[in-house]
Amino acid sequence: MNDKQVILPGATLGVLGGGQLGRMFAHAAQSMGYFTAVLDQDATSPAGLVSHQHIRTGYEDPQGLTELASVCAAVTTEFENVPAAALNQLAASLPVSPAGSAVAIAQDRAAEKAHFVKCGVPCAPYAVIETPEQLAAVNDALLPGILKTSRMGYDGKGQIRVKTRAELIAGWDELGRVACVLEKMLPLAHECSVIVARGRDGTIVNLPVQRNLHRDGILAVTEVYAGNLPATQVEQAITAAKSVAIGLDYVGVLCVEFFVLDNEQLVVNEIAPRPHNSGHYSQNALDVSQFELQVRCMTNLPLVQPRQHSATIMLNLLGDLWFKDGGDTPVAPAWDQILALPGCHLHLYGKVDAKRARKMGHLNITAATPEQVRATALKAAEILGIPAF
Repeated sequence: MNDKQVILPGATLGVLGGGQLGRMFAHAAQSMGYFTAVLDQDATSPAGLVSHQHIRTGYEDPQGLTELASVCAAVTTEFENVPAAALNQLAASLPVSPAGSAVAIAQDRAAEKAHFVKCGVPCAPYAVIETPEQLAAVNDALLPGILKTSRMGYDGKGQIRVKTRAELIAGWDELGRVACVLEKMLPLAHECSVIVARGRDGTIVNLPVQRNLHRDGILAVTEVYAGNLPATQVEQAITAAKSVAIGLDYVGVLCVEFFVLDNEQLVVNEIAPRPHNSGHYSQNALDVSQFELQVRCMTNLPLVQPRQHSATIMLNLLGDLWFKDGGDTPVAPAWDQILALPGCHLHLYGKVDAKRARKMGHLNITAATPEQVRATALKAAEILGIPAF
């Protein structure tokens, strides 16, 4: 297949990774008339349970990758830590988006930071620490800071806050002396993100800018409505996100996360080469969701600018909600009370076991106005035992 050929419904689309993002991708693809195949070794993976085919192997298994390539017209990924080499192997025989080269940059914080600098997008001052010599050479101006492993960190994992040089040395030891990036801690007002989708022809569209609240390093609340951020910040975030995607020659859905500082300056935090938790509201508040955009990118279907029709708030549903009374036996939240509220859309991921800090689902709330959606979202949070925001 050439890069410009459209893959029409009826074909099979593949995804590496069997988590909830793969599940929602599969649902979107199936609603558009595609068959789906998932490669993931977990027999009960959320995406595998709903897909037409489930290839139960590891990401680097040659036989599994060969089988996936043989049944699919195109392949994507739902997990940024899928080995770039696996994507490159698949790309030898069929279209793969995003490309292994782009995913490799997103997998390495040092390479990611270098890409931001190359694109002229501001990021927090940082230093790469891979050797004792580099550790010793760290400028004191970067302290206090956050020491992050260069690879395999997400949802607050693989990072330690360090205030002094002694804490920095101890932190690097605690992280196993692996390659790390030290980022200077900056005075944050809040956080936001932008999701863009870019096609092989260079067409690029974006979702509205999302205002995000994290708790314990995990996204808790996303708010998207007119006035959620100043217009100048919205414009800066969209421009920067598109610049990052274009600089990667990216094809697919990409999330760019930002810190908004006390002085209202935006600095980019990190990228995710896939749909993102902060874009889940698009399933119910936009006319084209981030998952449909993922399908469109990989099949060369036209990319249209999504339109928002409702003010919206997304609440992440962590496994803690099943244990809110402090017991060890999980108890399902009162979904009937939640669904009695106007504009509440429940999305659960089909995970077998509820565990604390595990993402079990999300709740999208929509309404005609920001005031209405906040009132409903706060009521839902109260019922679920989620702290107010």
